Amino acid sequence: MLQSKLLTKTRKDGPKDEVSKNAILLTRAGYVNKEIAGVYSYLPLGLRVLNKINNIIREEMNAIGGQELFLTALQDSAPWKATDRWDSQKMDIWFKTKLLNNTELGLAFTHEEPLTALMKNHIRSFRDLPTYPYQIQTKFRNEARAKSGIMRSREFLMKDLYSFSKDENEHNIFYEKAKIAYKKVFEKVGLGDITYITFASGGSFSKYSHEFQTVTSAGEDIINCCDKCMIAVNSEVIKEQPACPKCGNTKLVEKKASEVGNIFTLGTKFSEPLGLYYVNEKNEKLSVFMGCYGIGPGRVMGTVVEVFADDKGLVWPKAIAPFSVHIIEISGDSDKVKKSAKDLYEKLEKMGIETLYDDRDLRAGEKFNDSDLLGIPLRIVVSEKGLAEGVFEVKDRASGKVEMVKEKDILEFVEKNK
Repeated sequence: MLQSKLLTKTRKDGPKDEVSKNAILLTRAGYVNKEIAGVYSYLPLGLRVLNKINNIIREEMNAIGGQELFLTALQDSAPWKATDRWDSQKMDIWFKTKLLNNTELGLAFTHEEPLTALMKNHIRSFRDLPTYPYQIQTKFRNEARAKSGIMRSREFLMKDLYSFSKDENEHNIFYEKAKIAYKKVFEKVGLGDITYITFASGGSFSKYSHEFQTVTSAGEDIINCCDKCMIAVNSEVIKEQPACPKCGNTKLVEKKASEVGNIFTLGTKFSEPLGLYYVNEKNEKLSVFMGCYGIGPGRVMGTVVEVFADDKGLVWPKAIAPFSVHIIEISGDSDKVKKSAKDLYEKLEKMGIETLYDDRDLRAGEKFNDSDLLGIPLRIVVSEKGLAEGVFEVKDRASGKVEMVKEKDILEFVEKNK
């Protein structure tokens, strides 16, 4: 991608009405645009990152048997009334609207009810179970406070998978698979070493749920961590569970963290009121046993920013960076430099390596500042001095390490370090 054609503009200063690091840097770097409080548009760079996170999630959900679908955001009230969640005071996060004929609809903040109702068309027999539909879809929540950037917004993407099983034992087998899949997701996006499986309240669904909490100073939760097991206990349940649930360690370390995913056992809380049954081998009619599994891709993206960004700008892990390589052309009026930079760009593109080529007519300092702000993992500088010595200057954004790589070795170097 030629940077001169890229739909983005960097900013020297952050927006005055933002306080979170992720919102400030993502706006300054041209990844997102704030429309209103808690509502962000993703610009091309931001969408590239978001889509890479989505694809990592898809890979892991598909690997454990998930099947992707896409449900409507506009919600009929009937299924929600059946579970007493339409008018409940606990559900004050609803955005609701009306059709011209005065029929009241809701903008979905989750999909347990509508999907359970839909599955009545697909589950009749034990032969139809288990099944694991999921989606990556827009949700709407009327948050009282929306000042954490894309980590807590009023309109956001959610990956929500729902498991439909014959009984609790079959459910538990899948639940453990989901835990492992979630750990793989957070490892791939670069958060594996600081993300804890956290015991938390299951609310009205079950005694406990499991959150995936990433340690960050920007977090809204306090967790009590066993670093030996990478397991934690949310402070809201620490009185009930004062030790590590795995090894019994009582010397848990208190840390600030951000929830990036959660999984719940639902049991028959939704299947019974909505009439989702199946007939077993003995011709007995039984309620389907359910679970739900959520990850917020935008929340993951914001957490990555909070964890890795430095005083110069964004720092993207390689797996989710918008581009792998950023070529900076420092040419002055040198046609040789321009030709060399263009040739390198075309060769990398031909190799399938996503490359952003800064071909803009700007001073070197402005290009370097923008490069640091954008946070692309590898920066290659093409300059007259370098070409005279037969080398390219390569900088690793995360470590800051600078190497002089010979022209003849650059493609192999990039391939090895992309």
